Amino acid sequence: MVSNNNSFQEKRQMESLNRGLVAVKVEDGVYIGWRLLGTEFNEELTFNLYRDGQKVNSSPITTTNYLDHDGRSSSSYYVSAVLKTGERSPSETVDVWDTSYLTVPLNKPEGGTSPDGVQYTYHANDASVGDVDGDGEYEIILKWDPTNSHDNAHKGYTGNVYLDAYKLNGTQLWRIDLGKNIRAGAHYTQFLVYDFDGDGKAEVVCKTADGTVDGVGEVIGDADADFRNTDGFILEGPEYLTVFEGATGKALVTTDYDPPRGKGIDWGDDEGNRVDRFLACVAYLDGVRPSIVMCRGYYTRAVLAAYNWRDGELTKVWTFDSLEPGNEGYSGQGNHSVSVADVDQDGKDEIIYGSCVIDHDGKGLYTTGLGHGDAMHVSNLNPNRPGLEIFQVHEVPQKDGTEIHDAATGEILWSIPSVEDVGRGMAADIDPRYDGAELWSSTHWKSGGAGLYSSTGEKISDTNPQSFNFAIWWDGDLLRELLDHDYDMETGIGIGKIEKWDYENGKLINLLTAEGTRSNNGTKGNPCLQADLFGDWREEVIWRTEDSSALRIYTTTDLTEHTIFTLMHDPVYRLGVAWQNVAYNQPPHPSFYLGHGMERPPVPSIYEVKNKK
Repeated sequence: MVSNNNSFQEKRQMESLNRGLVAVKVEDGVYIGWRLLGTEFNEELTFNLYRDGQKVNSSPITTTNYLDHDGRSSSSYYVSAVLKTGERSPSETVDVWDTSYLTVPLNKPEGGTSPDGVQYTYHANDASVGDVDGDGEYEIILKWDPTNSHDNAHKGYTGNVYLDAYKLNGTQLWRIDLGKNIRAGAHYTQFLVYDFDGDGKAEVVCKTADGTVDGVGEVIGDADADFRNTDGFILEGPEYLTVFEGATGKALVTTDYDPPRGKGIDWGDDEGNRVDRFLACVAYLDGVRPSIVMCRGYYTRAVLAAYNWRDGELTKVWTFDSLEPGNEGYSGQGNHSVSVADVDQDGKDEIIYGSCVIDHDGKGLYTTGLGHGDAMHVSNLNPNRPGLEIFQVHEVPQKDGTEIHDAATGEILWSIPSVEDVGRGMAADIDPRYDGAELWSSTHWKSGGAGLYSSTGEKISDTNPQSFNFAIWWDGDLLRELLDHDYDMETGIGIGKIEKWDYENGKLINLLTAEGTRSNNGTKGNPCLQADLFGDWREEVIWRTEDSSALRIYTTTDLTEHTIFTLMHDPVYRLGVAWQNVAYNQPPHPSFYLGHGMERPPVPSIYEVKNKK
């Protein structure tokens, strides 16, 4: 298999995390899992595990999980890394969970009545994570969605959008009220949570407007302004970009939002639909420190603006506009989502905007010309060829309706035709008989789908999984499982679930049904968030409870013999978690091939930033 290790890459700023120790009561004892950090992946580490102050293991632990048969619900644990020179400092001490999920209580906002007389309530929606207080543990930033939220194509007033910050124990740190001049829906509020200035604490960045109230009660702009028209759209009035302090929600700086509205018709219509299609992401444009990238438009005009937040100042780095001469081929090439990776292996990130890629310097790298799509996956999907690949589905019927292309050049590697809008596509290693990820899409889904394909385009089966939403590393092997929901078409409600593809019999096997939870965003079936939040390298999933009184963070309790550093220390994966909440949520992928028959991953070129305050 081809290595993608970039030996000349400079070290990137990354979060300083604790061990993320988790202990869960299971039938035959207590399952314990913990992080291996990316900065110690090249060290010959073993671990000692302590229960109630006494060492559990008789010989060194060489993995990052353990089953303590003598553990009890009343036990407490910590772990210590061991080098040839002896034990390092102990980790945090944790108590045992009685369930395979952590419950995070929420402060649900009060509902209301919109100007058109529609009553609404709230449910927990998309989430992101960042270490806002510098203690080595993630906090959750949660978006509250009113029940009268709307897609851009639909008329109607909406309730206000709120952003909350919670510690894992349920302590609410703050609430930001985005105000009446920010409409609610999947395409409006793309929020970024990341340590942009390198002080060891994450900031929160999003689009704001007159009437936004920050986490300490200060109003941005004119508190009395109301720019909503009779259809509920907001087509006039100032638009802002605000950087908030992650620990308090305090607005640190507010500037005019770029890209601005301009002429609505440039974006595709004058009705408030395509002019208000927003994307956002974090990218290491200089290869070392993260930048903010705010975006507008993808059906026709597309504009991206990059900023640095450094030493208390917000500075624009560059703007890319498809209306500029020479950029015409980039119009209409955006997706309902975005991804970020160093596709040309120069050590600096590019923005994968869909069917086009913008280079780290704000210049167009290439466009495939295949147009808009709803789903996209970027990773080392075929480990037998150099570099990364992009798997994408497209809205316009064409011979390349489902395709995979070289991430660096846009060269189409193989494709299958479509006769309709292909709304879903998935890339995950679910069959160990074939190298790399397997690929499938929702094209021809009414007749059972177009089949399952290997990373090289070989048709494996006429049957493909009827699960297209998310993929998750959950059980003990290196194959990826599928995260979805049991969806009720009448109620529009889905119960979260995780399934495994039985590749020998061509069917899905249920591993977890998260009774009492609900998925987000209708048929999209998204969790609030999927990420490697604690424990070992495998992933956690956050679903809201049915009444949105709490979040549940589910973790695996399956033992694994495989030891990989925390995926949150892989830059592509970590940036994927940062953009996961954007528009049509997509699952994060690492920069390296993670699957059956994988090579040892390259050591991430990172340095940890400690809390400086």
